[in-house]
Amino acid sequence: MEVRPATASRFDDVATMLGPKNPDSTVCWCLSHRLDSRTSRSLLGAARGAYVRELCGRDVAPGVLAYDGDEVVGWAAVAPRSELPFARSTKIPHVDDLPVWSAWCIRVRPGHRGRGISHALLEGAVAYARSQGAPAIEGYPVDNEGRKVDTTMAYVGTRALFERAGFTKAADTTSVSGGFPRVVMRLSLL
Repeated sequence: MEVRPATASRFDDVATMLGPKNPDSTVCWCLSHRLDSRTSRSLLGAARGAYVRELCGRDVAPGVLAYDGDEVVGWAAVAPRSELPFARSTKIPHVDDLPVWSAWCIRVRPGHRGRGISHALLEGAVAYARSQGAPAIEGYPVDNEGRKVDTTMAYVGTRALFERAGFTKAADTTSVSGGFPRVVMRLSLL
């Protein structure tokens, strides 16, 4: 398993992980937590993919991709929290003033789940944030206490996943996903 930044040269793999089969469909493209709701709602159909293509062309990649050989099998979004709606969230608190990065979406392709890819993706997101000078990284997973999480809501990750990657609980939130409370998990990179 290899994890690489989602750069412009890897946009087709990003599209495999995030895009719809019909390019005119309006799906998330991992933008719902990257953009404010007004901007996200204004991007329809192919405009969403075009926006993500632009993100992949920036100096800082919008996430990381996991590969099994040459096949893309996973995606994790990671970025400075200051660039995201989380920076203004009333449900997910700021722990302190440290300019942390956030990892908030982890997706594994069907047929590849249950093989540890989400762990590799989270480790890759941590490594990428560290390479970009992040002092710490946060995630906002569900605290499901070992209960099953519906796959449509599993993209936020679980507390156990983040704990296995060395994160510790930094705060409670008032956010809920899939019926479970979310927590702030943090890992120092200094």
